[in-house]
Amino acid sequence: MGYSKREIILAAFEEIGIASYVFDLQSEQIQSALRKLDSMMAMWESKGIRVGYASVSTPDDSDMDAQSGLPSKAIEAVTLNLAIRLAPSFGKAVPMEIHKGAKQAYVALLSAAASPVESVLPHTLPLGAGAKTWYGGYVTPAPANIDLENDNVLEFN
Repeated sequence: MGYSKREIILAAFEEIGIASYVFDLQSEQIQSALRKLDSMMAMWESKGIRVGYASVSTPDDSDMDAQSGLPSKAIEAVTLNLAIRLAPSFGKAVPMEIHKGAKQAYVALLSAAASPVESVLPHTLPLGAGAKTWYGGYVTPAPANIDLENDNVLEFN
């Protein structure tokens, strides 16, 4: 069982020093945070970063207690980046540690899905020094029917 959207939002509020056990968060504030979470995840998806977030088509369709669909490796990146988005609305300055942690978590999230891009080398490309072959020392052409499955979109399953 994963994290609910409410748990992610409350964790983001904790990061900026507005914990629900100290401050009484109004339902409007939590709804606003949910809209910011949904829009942030929609922006990430438009960039090609698909982490399994349960997106909605309209803000009215979003359910606070629904499962987020995020894998555990994406929780920190989403929480810290959401905290940075929420802080100005509450008059909070975001500490440099949160900015640094958010960037590191985001980069780690991207690098977890990064894989070398497959490509076909041209047959005119010479082999490196010492890798001579009997047929002239050029790269063997790859078959013409290579099917690249990834459409350059980061996806987590």
